[in-house]
Amino acid sequence: MSSNDICLLLGATGVGKTFSLQLSLHGLGELGEPSSTLPTVGTNLTDLTLKKKKVTLRELGGCMGPIWPSYFKDCSSVIFIVDSANIAQISSSCIQLLSVLSAEPLHSVSVLILFNKRDMPCTMSLVEIKSLFRMDDIIASATQPITILELSAHTGQGLQEVLSWLESIIVK
Repeated sequence: MSSNDICLLLGATGVGKTFSLQLSLHGLGELGEPSSTLPTVGTNLTDLTLKKKKVTLRELGGCMGPIWPSYFKDCSSVIFIVDSANIAQISSSCIQLLSVLSAEPLHSVSVLILFNKRDMPCTMSLVEIKSLFRMDDIIASATQPITILELSAHTGQGLQEVLSWLESIIVK
């Protein structure tokens, strides 16, 4: 890994990438109630320092899906966020994820699949979502090491695990 690793933050519009990014930077204490964020058009860059190493989180707007591949060659890891409360979006998120995993420049990067909005009342169980996603098949056929975590950016639940995952891949 280089001295400044780039982690791409990907996912469909409205899955919570921007708020998750703010949460990872400031923690829940400073953010308080979730502010409404606008859909990201373009990219957001956020630098985090974990274990004395800098990692740049580059959020790519969901509407930029067609040009995501132009950012793949520069990154060392990917966090793919899924809105687990939006059942209608699950299949399109799965297709996006498969195209990310099959991209040549990403064949050996570490991938975190993050099921966000776990605090929402209409959320399916992780077992149900994994089944819809055919997660076992995806993991079996992927060339990358894949980690699956749950997050509620609203409550902060799961944030520590996400930061621990980031630390574990940048210290390699």
